[in-house]
Amino acid sequence: MSFAIVCSGLSFAWADGTAVLDGLDAAFGTRRTGLIGVNGSGKSTLLKIIAGELRPLSGTVSVEGEIGYLPQNLVLDDTATVSDLLGISATRAALHAIERGEATEENFTAVGDDWDVEERARAELDRLGLGHLGLDRAVPTLSGGEAVLVALAALFLARPGVLLLDEPTNNLDLDARQRLYDAVASWTGVLVVVSHDRELLDRVDEIADLRDGAVRSFGGNLSAYEELLEVEREAAERAVRAAETDLRRQKRELEDAHVKLARRQRYGKKMYENKREPKIIMGARKRQAQEAAGKHRIMHEERLAGARTRLTEAEEAVRDDAEIRIELPATRVPAGRTVLTVTGLAAPEPEAGTLSELIVRGPERIALEGANGSGKTTLLRTLVGDRVQEGVNVRIGVDGVRYLPQRLDVLDEELSVLDNVRAQAPSVPPARIRAGLARFLFRGARAEQRAGTLSGGERFRAVLASLLLAEPAPKLLLLDEPTNNLDLASAAQLAQALAAYEGALVVASHDVPFLRTLGITRRLRVDRAAGITEAGPM
Repeated sequence: MSFAIVCSGLSFAWADGTAVLDGLDAAFGTRRTGLIGVNGSGKSTLLKIIAGELRPLSGTVSVEGEIGYLPQNLVLDDTATVSDLLGISATRAALHAIERGEATEENFTAVGDDWDVEERARAELDRLGLGHLGLDRAVPTLSGGEAVLVALAALFLARPGVLLLDEPTNNLDLDARQRLYDAVASWTGVLVVVSHDRELLDRVDEIADLRDGAVRSFGGNLSAYEELLEVEREAAERAVRAAETDLRRQKRELEDAHVKLARRQRYGKKMYENKREPKIIMGARKRQAQEAAGKHRIMHEERLAGARTRLTEAEEAVRDDAEIRIELPATRVPAGRTVLTVTGLAAPEPEAGTLSELIVRGPERIALEGANGSGKTTLLRTLVGDRVQEGVNVRIGVDGVRYLPQRLDVLDEELSVLDNVRAQAPSVPPARIRAGLARFLFRGARAEQRAGTLSGGERFRAVLASLLLAEPAPKLLLLDEPTNNLDLASAAQLAQALAAYEGALVVASHDVPFLRTLGITRRLRVDRAAGITEAGPM
């Protein structure tokens, strides 16, 4: 197999000395690759190094072909237009000048063979659902999702030999995601995409898992890779059970050896005391018995040490994707209880079936859906009291309302994980909070870690703990795009935590596989102009 990207001995650290990559070797083939790994493993850093955005401390990168790169966080010029973002403004200006009669050599050179640049640009925009955008539209008037799609259109328009995408589906609504999936599926060049989006990762040809400072590649999509991991996990767990059995057997044999040695020693002592044989013979036998006993003991101790080593190796072979295991009975809401009532939901251009009143009863699980900019975040902020909408009245019927914004910025960076949770539950004894944190994988000294030093996955678990362990227990939970920027393990942990949650849940998300794991009971479609309508089953 030929490789389009080869990384050899890459090392990188941030200015404060924090190491990200240390002697990493990786190679990516001439096909579509999904690069996965836990938060903080170095995926985005690796993509930036390949793209030339960062310089490694050591090592080399070899790339065959021109590179097109979409960063996770776009930096946009407020004075730019869609044409500028597409990278075609200079060509368009020369083309329009020629059409006005300015047939200079400079203008013809600028156009080259790209006489249909505007038609191709509009075709790429249309393919991504942006046919309504004019080429001269100002970038600041675009939504976050539209800006990402225009940047993608620019890459597809340029047709680089190597395409690098970092979390391209973040902030995209369902329709936009589907268009991106189709574009990726039809891409025939080299592609490396960092993503936690399961549907996108099921459209690649290869999975590369960046874990513990090394990249492991596997031919096939994410579903096939996870099937392989499950087989490996089962084999590793069988090896652990076999090693545990061997360790127990070696312990028993060592204990038996000690018992036999003690019996021999008692027998030899008795023979010596009874003087049944000459002293010199009994002394020789005593020395022989001690030497034999010593060798026997050493043999069993070596076998025991070997059994312990095999157990340790077997346990290390089991992937450490720890699971959150919690119970939250205090969050339970009776089925008939009214949790939330919202009135005055009038829309400027209401559709048939538009809700003027929203009532949430019992432990309902509601998904808010809608295009980018449709008003989902505005609605959630209104429900929690962070925003006031004229004419809209919100009545909460339970204690304990918690809101998780998209940015996960609910922790005090200077406080420890323990103190962050204590701030949300001041009357709960510290021992009880520690017990709760242990179920979120913050055990012992980890609970004392300052929030500002947490990795992405740790921060996410700390935010979850501060929400779900709060007092009073949250009986209404509002989540805004909770899986944005989460690695696959963290998204699974979120699903595990919400499976234990027994209150009412309202979640805005474009992540369909994640929503399916939550057991959604109602779907509401939000549209800023048309209002809120009930959607069909998921």
